[in-house]
Amino acid sequence: MCGLGQITLVRAGTNVSPLKPTTAIVRSFRFTRNPLYVGGTALLFGVSLLIGTWWGLIVLVPATLMLHYGVVLREERYLEQKFGESYVEFKSSGRRYL
Repeated sequence: MCGLGQITLVRAGTNVSPLKPTTAIVRSFRFTRNPLYVGGTALLFGVSLLIGTWWGLIVLVPATLMLHYGVVLREERYLEQKFGESYVEFKSSGRRYL
């Protein structure tokens, strides 16, 4: 999912990196507004199960909380300031995660 999400963002003409400014709201994701974050979290979960380690699952909880509070909520405030009502409408049309 991460690869497809990155391709979709690049095709839409916006930056993939959360460290660079967003130039467009990409509305083409079907299940989540944050496919890269969901994909990365699922990847960590899946690899942890696949290799049979508990540390990945233990790290997943604080990492997910830091991602949510430290990145996603801040990103949403930034996008709402930048795109205004258009982003508010987009937020109401789909789920943040799954």
